[in-house]
Amino acid sequence: MRRILPFARQNRNIKTILAVSVIFSGFFTVPAHAIERVKVEVPVHEYKLDNGLKVLVKQDKRAPIAVVQLWYKVGSSYEHNGSTGLSHVVEHMMFKGTQKYPTGEFNRIIAENGAEDNAFTGQDYTAYYQVIAADRLEVAFELESDRVRNLTLPPAEFKKEIEVVKEERRWRTEDKPTSLTREQFEAVAFLNSPYKNPVIGWMADLDAMQVEDLRAWYERWYAPNNATLVVVGDVEPEKVLELAKKYYGPLKPTENIPPPKPQTEVEQKGVRTIKVKAPAELPYIMMGYKVPGMINAKEKWKPYALEMLASILDGGNSSRLSKELIRGKEIASSASAWYSGFGRLPDLFSLSGMPTKGEKLETVKAALLEQVEKLRNEPVTVDELARVKAQVIASEIYERDSQQNQANVLGSLETVGLGYKLADEYVDNILAITPEQIQTVAKKYLIEDSLTIAELDPQPIDPNKPKNTRSFVR
Repeated sequence: MRRILPFARQNRNIKTILAVSVIFSGFFTVPAHAIERVKVEVPVHEYKLDNGLKVLVKQDKRAPIAVVQLWYKVGSSYEHNGSTGLSHVVEHMMFKGTQKYPTGEFNRIIAENGAEDNAFTGQDYTAYYQVIAADRLEVAFELESDRVRNLTLPPAEFKKEIEVVKEERRWRTEDKPTSLTREQFEAVAFLNSPYKNPVIGWMADLDAMQVEDLRAWYERWYAPNNATLVVVGDVEPEKVLELAKKYYGPLKPTENIPPPKPQTEVEQKGVRTIKVKAPAELPYIMMGYKVPGMINAKEKWKPYALEMLASILDGGNSSRLSKELIRGKEIASSASAWYSGFGRLPDLFSLSGMPTKGEKLETVKAALLEQVEKLRNEPVTVDELARVKAQVIASEIYERDSQQNQANVLGSLETVGLGYKLADEYVDNILAITPEQIQTVAKKYLIEDSLTIAELDPQPIDPNKPKNTRSFVR
């Protein structure tokens, strides 16, 4: 499974949510300078064990629960050609037992304690979590620490689970025309970046995968010195550290964790296009421009300007795409824009759209490009920018109500190499963005030479094929 928060990408377009606390009034009409924020200092306690495990603890006593997450610095962007899908399959096999807790015991004990557990694999990380009553925190620590280094990886279980992953791939991607288009789009948009590969893996690589491949991958990357333990909830930081030392402290680090080699994306020399043929009712288009991320931006305001640009286009019912393409001209049944700037590697600024019945895909394509051109040629208004800033900030306030989202922020930022402290800077950096900066990034990055376009060409749907209704909740 793959989400950023909590299930990152196949949908890496979902932006990383950064926790903040803000107070403002009349935010749909006030100018940007009138938006006020009041910081509420909630410290993050940071520790490091002798074996290299980093521990982050944030106290939140609004509910008597704790969110416990273990993040590993490994995901699909670490995989090489021919080995795609390894991190995701390891995620599945993490639930297949150790010597101490055989297959099924982990989930049984968690359920007996009234808790929930799951995991998610992304491009840049894999994470495992439990949401548990705060007074039963030790249960989660004992169970999770045991599978850091002690998976048995039974061949019989692997044989069954790899078929589950293949079926998941069929259900999530191959039988969904827009998802299939997205996968093909990313494979064409990137030449050298590992973001070209799907998290779930290519089917040919899944067919060729052996349990020995999995064991080597697990032994190489899944170790305390390649992980961050995050705990958010009704906990005492010193007690958390005590439990971490008790259960994680004895784990041996691994000595063969190499730093990932730089994989700088090849400079694009012109527009790339691809047409995807698949059974579908309506056509669909995706467009993406190469843009910097927070990790490599020389001027740190640019990723925030790109994020604001995406929100101008697609930030609710008052955004330009909704107001002009969907409700106004009524040429699109859906239209979206998104930017993912908080990963380990630079990514794309993407747009997509689906025409209403009777409209041509070319009409939607032209309308999307027209919106881009408008942003390049005209600065957004101060009032429009203020509205979008207020909406972005409001969403952050609501997200702060979730202990799990708070943990997701700490874990994801720390694991990709940006550092969890970046969360404290997010709102100030968003509020500082000007109309001129938004126009600047639009002019610099939203250009044809860095553009990739994928079009879904609908093919007849087999009326006898059963509908895709399967769920893959663990």
